[in-house]
Amino acid sequence: MSAMRTTILNSEALTRDEAKSARREVQRHKRTAFFLVAPLLVFITLSFVVPIGTMLYRGVHNPAVAELIPETLELLEDWDGKQVPSSRVMTSLALDLQRLAKIRRSGKLAEEINRARPGMSSIIKSSARKMKKTPQDELVNSGAAHLLNAHKAWADVKIWRAIKSVGGVYSARNYLKSLDLERNFDGEIQVRKATKIYLQLYGKTLKIALYITLLCLILGYPLAYFLANIPSKLSNLLMIFVLLPFWTSLLVRTTAWIALLQTNGVINSFFMGIGLTTEPLDMLYTRFATIIAMTHILLPFMILPLYSVMKGIDASYMRAAMSMGARPMRAFFTVYLPNTLPGLSAGALLVFIISVGYYITPALVGGTDGQMISNIIAFHMQQSNNWGLAAALGTLLLAVILTLYWVYDRLVGSNNIKLG
Repeated sequence: MSAMRTTILNSEALTRDEAKSARREVQRHKRTAFFLVAPLLVFITLSFVVPIGTMLYRGVHNPAVAELIPETLELLEDWDGKQVPSSRVMTSLALDLQRLAKIRRSGKLAEEINRARPGMSSIIKSSARKMKKTPQDELVNSGAAHLLNAHKAWADVKIWRAIKSVGGVYSARNYLKSLDLERNFDGEIQVRKATKIYLQLYGKTLKIALYITLLCLILGYPLAYFLANIPSKLSNLLMIFVLLPFWTSLLVRTTAWIALLQTNGVINSFFMGIGLTTEPLDMLYTRFATIIAMTHILLPFMILPLYSVMKGIDASYMRAAMSMGARPMRAFFTVYLPNTLPGLSAGALLVFIISVGYYITPALVGGTDGQMISNIIAFHMQQSNNWGLAAALGTLLLAVILTLYWVYDRLVGSNNIKLG
């Protein structure tokens, strides 16, 4: 009896040791897997998560005005906005303009307020120069009078409303502006009275991306079908020409289209040489140039998924359908086409999403008519220095892409996507 008990205890101890050993082994495998995946996680965090998070934050965070004129904004908190502020508020702004002019920061204030009310840049800069020349004692005693003498626009209540509206550290005004909306002084959201361009740009961007996707589909589907149904030796040779654009610089390919489409370019010279036209056609710096150049660049992204899927379709499917009485076209649409849907979905999604965010090609060949939303985002980042608006436009572009992907997933299903 004791021997049996000892055996049972030993077996239980062995089982516990085996369980501990198994847990340690599992933990060791998890640590190994984590260290193997850690570089990828760091890369994704630094390349995607941090930039997108920064973009979202910059869209609502703009403390520039609050840091430049904090005392004036504090006095404006209790202002009702119906009449011009009191002389105390004007005096405070006059002193702030004098201080900013001395440290050469009045231009930054002018830039920020000018975004809320165009035309304010010159008013603030000229007033700051005059306040700089005025003794500080005079500004303390009669700053309001000096401010009104510097420019009569300071008697306009709308200017003070603009100053108060941009004084918040956190604000949704960039997102509202990117949707061609604005918030009035009472806090109500309304359509912007100024130029409305951003919604039109979003619509034009989506339309151009759709045209490019359809052109790539029309051109890529027959070519992928041809490559998938010829002998492998020949298809592999021809596939080199499909992959050839990937071996050439994007800038070189875009510049080549400039040489082809310009007024005295190859295409116009050929048309005029054969008598098809009597004068050069305006093809460069148009929406047409953007669509043609981007279709050429993105066509391989449509062909490769289609080819990889078509290569795996058994040719006997079509023969079986036709042997049962179906005509070739009906057999194609009812048997072959549904089997290519995974590659078709992947190619269309790749081309559409890439074209929506394209920047270089529209910037070089598109001109004013062929510009897309990405070019406006780059303009606000590089030239107007309005990073908040650029971040808001980028965030909304990301939201549009995610929404379209969600709709696509609901209608087609992401499980039908197949890259090969």
